[in-house]
Amino acid sequence: MPPSVVAPRRRGLEYAPRLGPARAWIVANAVVATQDVSGSPQGRLRTFSAMTMTTTVGPDLGVMNRRLLNKVPEVTIFFWIIKVLCTTVGESAADFLNVNLNWGLTGTSIATGVLLVIVLSLQMSLKRYVAGVYWLTVVLVSVFGTLVTDNMTDNLGVPLEVSTIFFSVLLGLVFLAWYASEKTLSIHSIYTRRRESFYWLAILVTFALGTATGDLISEGLGVGYFWTGILCAGLIGAVTIAWRLGLNAVLAFWIAYILTRPLGASIGDYLAQPTSAGGLGLGVTVTSVIFLTAILGTIIFLTIKKPDVIPVPSDPSALAALDEPETAPHHHLQSRRSAMIQTAIVLGIFVVGGLVFYNVRTTTLNSEAAVAAASAPASGGTTAVAVTSPLGDMSQFVVISQDTLDMLNAGKQADATNRITDLESAWDQAQAVLKRRNPDEWTAVDGKIDTVLRELRSTSPEPTTEKAALQDLLTQMGA
Repeated sequence: MPPSVVAPRRRGLEYAPRLGPARAWIVANAVVATQDVSGSPQGRLRTFSAMTMTTTVGPDLGVMNRRLLNKVPEVTIFFWIIKVLCTTVGESAADFLNVNLNWGLTGTSIATGVLLVIVLSLQMSLKRYVAGVYWLTVVLVSVFGTLVTDNMTDNLGVPLEVSTIFFSVLLGLVFLAWYASEKTLSIHSIYTRRRESFYWLAILVTFALGTATGDLISEGLGVGYFWTGILCAGLIGAVTIAWRLGLNAVLAFWIAYILTRPLGASIGDYLAQPTSAGGLGLGVTVTSVIFLTAILGTIIFLTIKKPDVIPVPSDPSALAALDEPETAPHHHLQSRRSAMIQTAIVLGIFVVGGLVFYNVRTTTLNSEAAVAAASAPASGGTTAVAVTSPLGDMSQFVVISQDTLDMLNAGKQADATNRITDLESAWDQAQAVLKRRNPDEWTAVDGKIDTVLRELRSTSPEPTTEKAALQDLLTQMGA
């Protein structure tokens, strides 16, 4: 920058030192261009209607020539609604491919991964934000991110605690690389392909982290899906209030983005689960249709009205302002030092609070696991017989499995399919305690139950393999 040029300032924030070489050169020369011939000081930046970011001559203009319109939507109430809906539909779709079509976890992961690459390539090739393509990409990222965590848990045997820590660290590294490269994490400035690449990588990791965290709380710590949803909703509410009071907008956004993953899964589970398990009993199919209809309606509205389109200004000062840290809710600029301090404090609160919560729940569950809890027999017409295994009293699960087998033997396929849902619900509710009694035995039984669920919920059920799967499960449980 020439010595005679004074870098522009606004509210004590100096732009030029934080801009890349090309943008700093453009801003500086824009200041020079606005000075009067008489030398009167007019160092404040103005808007130039004749100036475009692609016709300006200067160093490193390859970056400027790759600038696109903002590729992501504005964060409005519609953004959060459709994001929660996409989370639920994505998980339901993964379950349908894995269980109903009996593709298995590996086959579902490969198919989803291929489809994600195709759609993400389309999204990256566009020059502007297109609601339909963007949200289809989010749905597929949601499915694939969930499958990444599920593969680590089910196929590789990685504990949810390890997955949660791993993805938390990985997300931090993604943000560090993003900031080191672009000097901003603001989603209002996704107008280059490099920034969009960082954006989608962060989105993928947040879905994997949200899955691991949600499963750890709801299943691993025995909180349940409903109360996990309530907890996540409360945390999102607290973050929103903090944002209104001055919390850094970027930090608030990404925290809420992570928490909406388990929130959406909890809402979907509550709607789909049978009334006997505390749900509304709508079923996975009906729930998915409702959410998919809501998604399509919202996308059509966004496509027509465009309330979520973020324009990228041509004025250098306005463009530079997009990169500045923001604070609520009127996008007031915030110093980077203040943003870093807030980030450290908030992350510290989440880490300490999470560790305390984890230790309290773990202590409670270990106490329960140490006592052979008496399980009440499940209803269904079969007399309960005490069945013990390394996991303790398995009578409840044996009764449901035997009922299902009896229904298949009587040719009552639909009744058997409905009855097996009770086994799934009861097993999930008891997971936190049973797994602590004998992790290896729990894993063995859990694998047998997964096989039974796939066979009975298949779109083309085969009675012979269904019965064989149920008999293997009964044998594993000691019946």
